[in-house]
Amino acid sequence: MTTKDNLAEAFAGESQANRKYLAYGEAAAKDGFPHVAKLFRAVAAAETVHALAHFRAMGGVSATVENLKAAIDGERHEFEEMYPGFVATAEAEGAKAATISLKNAMAVEKIHHGLFTEALNAVSSGADLADAKISVCALCGHTVIGDVPDHCPVCKARAEKFTEIV
Repeated sequence: MTTKDNLAEAFAGESQANRKYLAYGEAAAKDGFPHVAKLFRAVAAAETVHALAHFRAMGGVSATVENLKAAIDGERHEFEEMYPGFVATAEAEGAKAATISLKNAMAVEKIHHGLFTEALNAVSSGADLADAKISVCALCGHTVIGDVPDHCPVCKARAEKFTEIV
């Protein structure tokens, strides 16, 4: 394997470890172990440091226009190519929770594609996005600029489930 291959594998592993440790931290907190939860969150943050260092070392970060184009391509791949097959498999296997999770993600990736396209249009003309509230549904990841809806259009969660991103 090449160094670039090794960096790509390390980036994937560190990224996944970050997300797993955050989930483990939530479980530890729920189980009544707040200090173990804090440790999981701390190590998750360290894994993010590693992942970002590997991603930068492999040349993964460019100028904003190129980063937005890469994000748009990635989101398009997910909702057009990746998730449809995953959903079909989950449905065929009768995996209800997986089907819901995958369908929600597929719907949200399409929304992300649109948001990144809007950002690319702004940046390409030399402008930033308008300063507006951006919120994310804690249940499905639906991302909204501006006021949150009474109910999430993807998963139907109530407005209280949205978290504002600062």
